[in-house]
Amino acid sequence: MPAALTAILHRIRSLPLSIGRLTFGSFLLLLAVITATSMASVFAIRHIGSTFAELQRLQNMGDLAEEIDRRMNELRLAARDFVVNPADHSERVGQAAAELSALLKKTRLELAPEQQEMLDGVAERLSSYRGGIERISRLINRRAELIAGLPALREQFDKAVAASSDPVLASTLSQAQSRIATALLAHDPSAAEQAAESMRTMTISDDKLRSAVNDYALGIVAISIRERQIADIDREVLGTEGRLIQRVTELLREVSTHRGRILSHDFARTLRDTKWQSIVLGTIGVLIGIFAALVVVSLTVRPLAAIAGSIRALAAGEKDTSIPSTDVNSEIGDIARAAEVFRRTLVDVDTAREAAVRALAEQRLAEESYRKLFEASIDGIYVTTPAGALLNANPALARIMGYDTPEALINSISDVASTVYVHPAAREQYQFLMQRDGMVREFEYQVHQRDGGILWLSDNATAVRDEKGEVIRYEGTVRDITDQKRAEDAIAEGRRMLQMVIDTVPAVINVKNRELRYVLMNRYMAGIFGVEPVDAIGRTTSDLMSRYGAQKTDENDQRVLKAGRELGFYEEEYKDSSGNMRQWLVNKLPLLDADGEIERIVTVALDIGERKRGELEMRKARDAAETALRNLRETQASLIEAEKLAALGRLVAGVAHEVNNPVGISLTVASALERKTAIFADEVARGDLRRSSLNEFLDTCRSASSQLVANLNRAAELIQSFKQVAADRNYSDQRAFDLADLTEQVVMSLRPGLRKHNLTLTVDCQPNLMMNSYPGPYGQVLTNLFLNAVAHAFPGGRTGTIDIQARESGKDNVEIIFSDNGCGMSLDVRRRAFDPFFTTRRDQGGTGLGLHIVYNIVTNRLGGRLDLDSEPGGGTRIQIILPRVAPLEQAAE
Repeated sequence: MPAALTAILHRIRSLPLSIGRLTFGSFLLLLAVITATSMASVFAIRHIGSTFAELQRLQNMGDLAEEIDRRMNELRLAARDFVVNPADHSERVGQAAAELSALLKKTRLELAPEQQEMLDGVAERLSSYRGGIERISRLINRRAELIAGLPALREQFDKAVAASSDPVLASTLSQAQSRIATALLAHDPSAAEQAAESMRTMTISDDKLRSAVNDYALGIVAISIRERQIADIDREVLGTEGRLIQRVTELLREVSTHRGRILSHDFARTLRDTKWQSIVLGTIGVLIGIFAALVVVSLTVRPLAAIAGSIRALAAGEKDTSIPSTDVNSEIGDIARAAEVFRRTLVDVDTAREAAVRALAEQRLAEESYRKLFEASIDGIYVTTPAGALLNANPALARIMGYDTPEALINSISDVASTVYVHPAAREQYQFLMQRDGMVREFEYQVHQRDGGILWLSDNATAVRDEKGEVIRYEGTVRDITDQKRAEDAIAEGRRMLQMVIDTVPAVINVKNRELRYVLMNRYMAGIFGVEPVDAIGRTTSDLMSRYGAQKTDENDQRVLKAGRELGFYEEEYKDSSGNMRQWLVNKLPLLDADGEIERIVTVALDIGERKRGELEMRKARDAAETALRNLRETQASLIEAEKLAALGRLVAGVAHEVNNPVGISLTVASALERKTAIFADEVARGDLRRSSLNEFLDTCRSASSQLVANLNRAAELIQSFKQVAADRNYSDQRAFDLADLTEQVVMSLRPGLRKHNLTLTVDCQPNLMMNSYPGPYGQVLTNLFLNAVAHAFPGGRTGTIDIQARESGKDNVEIIFSDNGCGMSLDVRRRAFDPFFTTRRDQGGTGLGLHIVYNIVTNRLGGRLDLDSEPGGGTRIQIILPRVAPLEQAAE
């Protein structure tokens, strides 16, 4: 409570009330209390009178409710009869509604406002009730129209059903129509509508029947809808509105009864309240007087005392003391605000004094800092007048100009235009820029030093103007850029020399920036584009090539920028300014800056048009050579096959000759045995058989049998060896075999050719020397070596010896040595012995492929190597080293 009172007092204190207003306000407050007491008594008397009048109106309210209820029952009965039989009871409904409306209008003026609102509610419900009856009347009329048109639709439906060729469909439609009739008689519109909808959903192919069914079903659906709407309005509007009207009349009676009780209690309370009103208002008047006194004291005496205390504190030097009541809009607030202005003035004076002291100290510090900067700066600092007089200079400028001190420099210069500037026009340009812009930036010019030397200076200066806007002096700094200028001249000279060098190179050389614009181009490339190198600087490849209708993308330059490394040499072609297509071998590489970022792209391209044309001619020549080589290889293969067949023929001839001996002997023995058998049979037939003849015949048979078996076994062995050799030569798969056995089998097929040449063939093979290789090619090697030795080593039919040796060579190899003691070979023949088609007996039918086939089989198929050693008159020795297991890659061939 004290907090709330404090808030109220603070609120009152903040109001714009003067002391006179407070006194006058207290008097008015007391007068208001007296006036309020008198008016309360008058209001109480008037309230008692109105209570009596209200009781009289409530007495009539019950009768009115009963009358409204009776008339509403009559209206409800008339409405129900109208719905059942519209033709006979339409006038009763209108008459009952009109009488009820007249009753409501007549009694409304006599009721209290809240009772009038209830009566208005009855009127609104009655209006809705009449509206519902009108809607039902319209729906009944519409239903009558639909029912009047239904017989025609039914007749059309029956005819269409009777004419239908589908008895099942006709029966289904008749059943649906029966359900519709049953539903209509039972006043069930929903069932009739469902039956009609089921008829519409049936599948009917006859368009006429479909149309009749749809029309009849739609008619039934429309009647059902109207029936349902009439029922809905009857239920939702007439029934609901009737109940609401009845409820309103009941509420009207309840309100009247409740209002009567309230008025009775109110009358008693009014008498009681009037007695206590006088007591309460008197007490309130006393309290208001006390409150007014407290407000006056709070709003005047206390604020003035607080303001006086604050002023005394300010006088004592407490500048942070706050003045209270400055926000009050009264004479007290004016006094407080005046005191606050006085306090702020004192504070501002002290603050200004302290700021002045700090500003003075900062100015001295700034002057000292400027002096140190002026003297310690490495750049020259000067102050000159527009007329050219040098007013001030720092030591750095004196050193730049060749003087020991700034004073010596200032005293020696009277006019900078004539004394310092090498070109006076530069001073005029300087003054023009100063007058126009008020400053110069990086203005470069040449000056004379004290000793006569010439320097380049870069000047940054500002013009200082007076109040009239006239320039009174120039202040600026200069920097010695002589070394920079010399470096720039050297760079320009180097660039000129580089341009001259690359212009002499007969290749495309250019440099692009990151925007892919040319910064350097040699004259050779400029000639390709038909421009001068200077005109290409700053332009792109597309700009240059579009001049003569050609195109070339910058995709490869973009790849360099993206990858950050050179692309390596690649081929490219595009048209030059003459319209000729040129081929180039190109390389692009990036130039990096100090941070490792790509700064430039260098392109070098060589014209490879002539090389391309040469490559085309070489490609044509190579194709022709490959074609000739392919034909030669085909011819060689044919000759090799012919040589193999010839060797096989000689082998067959030798084997046939060798087999002929045992077969001929066997044939002779068999013929002799046949004669002996015939003689023996004659003796037996004659009965002249003697023991001696029998013994002789038996000895003959035993001897003939022995000879036949021996010779036939020999022939069988020869034939078996020939079969094995022939099978091995035709059998190309790898298999395991004993080298000694295979060598004996091959040699056995070769021996028949030895007798007519007076040659001896010896074989010395290490036993149990197993190999997993190709027996057929191995036999072909021995056969070709033997036939070559027979044909070339022993000319003129001279006698000789051929040796074949086979032994182990290390763990994984075998060594085969084929040698003869024939005439040997010269150095030239030995070098060319394994070349294809080389022979010394071409006039005798030699093909020159025998040893070439041996070399190919040994080195390719068998995976080995061979060495030829021969001297004229010293015979020939061929060493063959073969792996025990033929390599897979060789087998694959």
